[in-house]
Amino acid sequence: VQLVESGGGSVQPGGSLTLSCVGSDFTFSAYAMSWYRQAPGKERELVADITGDGSRINYATSVKGRFTISRDNAKNTVYLQLNSLKSEDAAVYYCMAAHPFVRAARYWGQGTQVTVSS
Repeated sequence: VQLVESGGGSVQPGGSLTLSCVGSDFTFSAYAMSWYRQAPGKERELVADITGDGSRINYATSVKGRFTISRDNAKNTVYLQLNSLKSEDAAVYYCMAAHPFVRAARYWGQGTQVTVSS
């Protein structure tokens, strides 16, 4: 199983980024996908998640209305659109795949850095 994130970078406050996470070697559409983030000195926190069929989506309160999670199962890819970025959004962003019925089937990507600075 492999998850590879991309799209991170450095933006000014108010800017936008689109993160992508491509999965391989597992049945991507069967897995819920999540984006987490971890800032220096802080615990990893859930940003958003989406069910395998895309029918249910949840967001952390801090990003609701600014971030959008989506997925394209034909491309084995989950996206996170980050808009109206704030300095407090700066973190390493990770994608995670979780099988809804097999608790042990959880996989993480290596992370992509998002920096928000003027």
